[in-house]
Amino acid sequence: MSQTCVRTSIGMGIHLTTISDPKFKHNLLSINFVLPLDRDRASDNAVVPHILRMGCRNFPDITSLNTRLQELYGANLDASVYKFGGYQVLELSIRGVDNRYALEKEDITAQCAQLLAQIVLDPKLDGNGLFYETDTALQRRFIQDAIEAEINEKRSYAISQCLQTMCQGEPVAVKTYGYPETAAAITPASATAAYRNMLKNAPIEIVFTGAGDAQAAGKILADAFAGLERTPFAYQPVKLGPAPASVREKTEEMEIAQGKLVLGLRCQGLETPRQIGAARLFSALYGGTPFSKLFRNVREKLSLCYYCASRFDSATHLMLVDSGIEMANKNKAQDEILHQLECVKNGDFTDQEIAETKLLMRSSLITTTDSPSATEGWYMAQILRGQMVSPQEDADLLDTITREEIIKAANAARLDTIYFLKGKEEAQ
Repeated sequence: MSQTCVRTSIGMGIHLTTISDPKFKHNLLSINFVLPLDRDRASDNAVVPHILRMGCRNFPDITSLNTRLQELYGANLDASVYKFGGYQVLELSIRGVDNRYALEKEDITAQCAQLLAQIVLDPKLDGNGLFYETDTALQRRFIQDAIEAEINEKRSYAISQCLQTMCQGEPVAVKTYGYPETAAAITPASATAAYRNMLKNAPIEIVFTGAGDAQAAGKILADAFAGLERTPFAYQPVKLGPAPASVREKTEEMEIAQGKLVLGLRCQGLETPRQIGAARLFSALYGGTPFSKLFRNVREKLSLCYYCASRFDSATHLMLVDSGIEMANKNKAQDEILHQLECVKNGDFTDQEIAETKLLMRSSLITTTDSPSATEGWYMAQILRGQMVSPQEDADLLDTITREEIIKAANAARLDTIYFLKGKEEAQ
């Protein structure tokens, strides 16, 4: 692999990470603000990048902004919000063609950086120094729609409810976009306050991914942020509270035809990258591949579910097993899922299964480097984990993990929560 990665400090709590790869024809520049997840502030925080995306003082409406993007050879401006452990990451990014393809040898990369700096640091504000009511109302509706979409998508809703039950009262349990009541309360004043807090207190991660020279873009952004008064907090990965003394169970009823069963497990004692890698392999063997224990036995052999899969979160060391089932099969499916967990803990898997799982995971890791956006996402996760490992290095590490290490990781998993979303009796 020909990618190189360099991370440097360019300001108070501001870092620039440059990922260079000559195969890319576009450059992706992103600015990421990292904030603690807070139930009362999550919605206000989440709306900020979407309001900023609508324009700035120099390009105050969508028409003028899109005209400018077209002048930059069809550059693309985007905004997103996502969770990482107990943190909320607010991202604004611009993707533009590399300077090699500019017809008049323009410095497209630098111009993209200048536009992104204006979007982030020079927004359009009303006479009171607040976001405009029309922009706020439009993006408030977007946040509300995103929250409603999760409720309507019952699989993701059940997973979220299980996580909230497991980690009640902890930042990890807070939803990415907040809650219906906090989203409805967004105002120009509250959104602007969230914006100013973001600029002052959030650690800022700027990531440049592409084939171009990041030096000019880095200087533009370093100079732009230099005038800010900042007191960023010291970022530390969030540690979860202790496991409960007994397994928690929660059941909800909705008018649904297919039940959703989610088992939440805590994988304890994972300290090193190697131990975390072993847990990832364990999860994949257990329920993360088309030939995993859960797929082959619970779904295919016994037909106890429509789907059944496990996912391990390297940030929190939590593992969730979710399945779609017939209401009447709840106990049978639950027992078999736990039985297959015991099989993995006892080493009931072949060397061939290990080899196939490693091969599949390696393939997935290597394809991460195929696009600037996937590459940027990978390295942002590494930054937030406090390490800087390439996909190739990660794949090489997984290749060396032994059967004994996988078994040890499996035995570190403890059942924490059983969540069941079932249909109402009259619907059944």
